[in-house]
Amino acid sequence: MKENIFDVLLYLFENYMEGEAQLPPDSDVIHTELVEAGFESYQVNKALDWIDSLTLETNIKETTSSTFRIFCSEEINKLDIECRNLIIFLEQHDVLTTYNREIVIDRVMALEENISMEKLKWIILMVLLSQPAKEIAFSRMEDIVYDLMPTYLN
Repeated sequence: MKENIFDVLLYLFENYMEGEAQLPPDSDVIHTELVEAGFESYQVNKALDWIDSLTLETNIKETTSSTFRIFCSEEINKLDIECRNLIIFLEQHDVLTTYNREIVIDRVMALEENISMEKLKWIILMVLLSQPAKEIAFSRMEDIVYDLMPTYLN
């Protein structure tokens, strides 16, 4: 199969996570189901680790003042200008906070593939779903992902 870790994440999001902040408690059952669905065991393990990392404590501090983000060369290689602009745009329009922005970038960098605009939108949606009290931001991002709203926000 040609699926990658992102495909596993998307499958998990669409089948387990939508409406919930976490996977069901028995990840062995989910792992078995995904392998039976045709995903490689290695990819399933990486995807489950990726999701677990969303809820880990980090040293990132939330700021209330405006910030300026400089992307390092590795981030620039993984995120093209369009993707970087989306991240900045969403932060400027209060969909992402500085804290969420850094989690998004961290989760992008954890994937072993280049990130397209569509993949980035899904990653942002997954990050927002994992964050407490971000229902409005999640809803706004969900509209963008499902093309229910133009990319500019009112």
